[in-house]
Amino acid sequence: MVAGTVIGALPGLTATMAVAVLVPFTFGVPPASALILLGAIYTGAIYGGAYSAILLNTPGTPSAIATTFEGYPMAKRGDGDLAITIACLASVFGGLVGAAFLLGLAPPLAEFALAFGPVEYFWLAIFGLTLIGALSEGNVLKGLIGACFGLLLATIGIAEVGGDIRYTMGTHLLLGGIDVVAALIGLYCIPVMIDLVATPDPHLKVGSQVAGFRLREGFGLAWRHKFNLIRSSLLGTVIGVLPGAGGSIASLVAYSEARRTSRRAMHFGKGEPEGVLATESANNATVGGGLIPTLVLGIPGTPPDAVILGALLVQGIRTGPSLFSEQSSIVYTFIFGLFIATVLMLPMGLLIGRYAFRSIVTIPKAVLVPAIGFLTVIGSYAVNNNVNDVAVMVSLGVIGWLLNRLGYTPSPIVLGIILGPIAEAGFVQGYLIGNARGSVVMEFFGRPIAIMIIVAILLSLLYPLLMARLRMRRPEVVGD
Repeated sequence: MVAGTVIGALPGLTATMAVAVLVPFTFGVPPASALILLGAIYTGAIYGGAYSAILLNTPGTPSAIATTFEGYPMAKRGDGDLAITIACLASVFGGLVGAAFLLGLAPPLAEFALAFGPVEYFWLAIFGLTLIGALSEGNVLKGLIGACFGLLLATIGIAEVGGDIRYTMGTHLLLGGIDVVAALIGLYCIPVMIDLVATPDPHLKVGSQVAGFRLREGFGLAWRHKFNLIRSSLLGTVIGVLPGAGGSIASLVAYSEARRTSRRAMHFGKGEPEGVLATESANNATVGGGLIPTLVLGIPGTPPDAVILGALLVQGIRTGPSLFSEQSSIVYTFIFGLFIATVLMLPMGLLIGRYAFRSIVTIPKAVLVPAIGFLTVIGSYAVNNNVNDVAVMVSLGVIGWLLNRLGYTPSPIVLGIILGPIAEAGFVQGYLIGNARGSVVMEFFGRPIAIMIIVAILLSLLYPLLMARLRMRRPEVVGD
């Protein structure tokens, strides 16, 4: 768990990479021990991404993107230790909820995941894109433009369906498209590094005492917003069950719901603890949620689950509904090991967070900037062992810095890159299936789950407009 937390905190070294690197070490150990090792690394890495998201405005893993929305503003005003504390508490709670669902409701939730076809995934991706507009800081139009730019970047390379080569400018270097991790590092890290060099002010505000962690305040906030925690954890679990959705979508949806229902919605984007509670509980709940279709159906819910599935096959374990009856001792040992790793996250996560916060606050810029620069190069290269990814990372970083100066935030662009392939594959496959059945319109608008997602899309688009109307009318009522 500690190793996973440290790896997750380093930009570019994702949870998938952490699990994949350790797979060879599991070949010589019993199956239950191997699964516990991989599950604990996975759990720690998802939580570890919050450290750099809060302290450097750079998500260590893609699932921590939404944590930057509130975590970094909290750190800038001197509450970074509080942000890390509530991130740890929320991660533990979300992880326990996800593991509880894995223990008790694996088969029925896996059947629910099977009901999602290409059309549902298309609408789910569109839902994510509409949330980007709702979450944009100050300017919805710029947020949507950023998301469209991300979608355009996602079309570079070989098409998801059909294999057409697009927008490579005649070079083989872009055949593989824009790597998500390289884009993530470039758009988040490089602008931060440039700003660190360009401004003489300290990176983070420091009070007279650096507490390291503020457990009493953290518990108080978690209890005050317990319904937000529960809702976000349930959302993360359900979205984790959907193969391919992952923690980045889960945390974004949970953050949007927290903002929509909060009495302090106007404070979101300025360092609101509710946002950190929502995102961190949701992305950690996807760990247990994603393992449900992995173990019951053999369909990985998230990329790290695909690596864990490979390790299972190497160990001679066949996934499926019979797994819970024929090899129940291994599966339940693994699930309880996941519970223990999640509980251990509280003391170890707080301890690591305490020293991480103190280190980031006290390290001079002359040391901090080269260290971040080194990690960005290593992180973007290590994913595919491809130097072209480093060039893509630097290029997108400079573009991201220029766009930042014009008021375009990196989050919509990155999420456009992540959601683009999901939307494209879902749309093309749905269109082909609808064409074969004789009605494309009914394929996209006639399925029950698709209709539910469309309703959610309309609500997310109309809600900001309705709230703006209500705010305009309220002063008139008071005046009368």
